[in-house]
Amino acid sequence: MSKISAYINFKNNQCAEAMNFYQSVLGGELNLMPLKDSPMKDNFPAEAQGGILHADLTGPDFNLLGTDMPNSNIEATVGLVSLTITCATKAEVQQKFARFAEGGQVVHEIMTFFAGTMGNVIDKYGIGWGVFTEEK
Repeated sequence: MSKISAYINFKNNQCAEAMNFYQSVLGGELNLMPLKDSPMKDNFPAEAQGGILHADLTGPDFNLLGTDMPNSNIEATVGLVSLTITCATKAEVQQKFARFAEGGQVVHEIMTFFAGTMGNVIDKYGIGWGVFTEEK
């Protein structure tokens, strides 16, 4: 079975504030990874260090993700929502990725990494998709 989650790019380092607000409204468990505490901190300039690299708010029937980091592959990231779909298998990742890529733009080819297998694509309608499975 597939699961779709929303991934929001925030402006002006508002991710932590917004995600705490969403938690107050929706409940769930919130995990925030500040850029300055992440293994990727050296890949970003000093002015970005106060931002959130990754936020994850998970409840029994939802998963809302967010970041303060801009996406250089998309012209305007303020308020942009990228959808993430979690698939059961690598085969399903391949199939869904290929469909989203039809008439669109591949941002990151499908790859296997420590947490599973994933790829990123902007579909022909301009919507960003992360296609993921825990299967390696």
